[in-house]
Amino acid sequence: MSRVVVGMSGGVDSSVAAYLLKEQRYDVIGVTMQIWQDEDACSVEENGGCCGLSAVEDARRVAAALEIPYYVMNFKKEFRENVIDYFTAEYLSGRTPNPCIACNRYVKWEALLNRSLAIGADYIATGHYAGVEKLPNGRYALKRSATPAKDQTYALYNLTQEQLRRTLMPVGAYSKDEIRAIAEKIGLAVADKPDSQDICFVPDGDYASFIRENTGREIPEGNFVTADGKVLGRHKGIIHYTVGQRKKLGLSLGHPAFVLEIRPETNEVVIGTYEESLTDTVRADRLNFMSVEDLDGPKRVFAKIRYNHRGAWCTVEKTGEDQVVCHFEEPLRAVTPGQAVVFYDGDYVLGGGTIL
Repeated sequence: MSRVVVGMSGGVDSSVAAYLLKEQRYDVIGVTMQIWQDEDACSVEENGGCCGLSAVEDARRVAAALEIPYYVMNFKKEFRENVIDYFTAEYLSGRTPNPCIACNRYVKWEALLNRSLAIGADYIATGHYAGVEKLPNGRYALKRSATPAKDQTYALYNLTQEQLRRTLMPVGAYSKDEIRAIAEKIGLAVADKPDSQDICFVPDGDYASFIRENTGREIPEGNFVTADGKVLGRHKGIIHYTVGQRKKLGLSLGHPAFVLEIRPETNEVVIGTYEESLTDTVRADRLNFMSVEDLDGPKRVFAKIRYNHRGAWCTVEKTGEDQVVCHFEEPLRAVTPGQAVVFYDGDYVLGGGTIL
């Protein structure tokens, strides 16, 4: 019997994932990853987050109901180094990070997988809405969820081949309503638990305060400028802004204003019009290919530039060892450095990278 460690967040998706795998005759072990940095101060549980203290209690109850072993594993160090430190460094560099992508790659997969293999597991599993398939070319790739609105492949594009080979994602074949129905049918108390929405370690959404508290740095004010350097006003500090932002700028220019660029070296935030915020060219580095080993020439793909982007067609081609350029067939707004661009070949993830 194959052994699988299921990452249990206390939510309905990972709970049903554990149930489905037990029904498939796997030897299932439930694990909650302790990643919060300060148990006493953590208020995430009030928002149904994946790293709050209530996650442990909910997951423990589910494991007891399913009659599977359950453990809490400490991943504070890995989370601090690979997620929180990365998150703050990116904002201070004028980029907008996606901490969930970093957490998935380096904590939920790399760290958890290593510990799971050490205790004799063959696989790890999660409640993500995605699938894993071995393709005819021998490579493993993510497959889109059966429910497009819940598809989570975007945030998983940088998993390695070894991680994919060792991953099970049973929830991806179901809709959210079906998952909740299964949970209700088997009597799980989390059947109606709401989904977590915010970044788990910044539950109030105040990124700037979090960065100041975690770095001990005061972020200086600076100038709003046009692309050619004309000063338009003063900004509160670059960590308060992201490329594409329109609201909360505090500018009265007589027309809608958008953040076009953040220049940490001069502490400037570049402002422009809607038309200036559009582009059909996206460059990316820190590449990870999934369904193919590498690009062997220009390829037309469907791509997403953020998690909730509906996607658009582009032609992607390598411009260096670890860099691509994407020429989109329609202009895009708010192409944000630090976010990911993810490429799809049909239902499968071709790969992706970090937007420059």
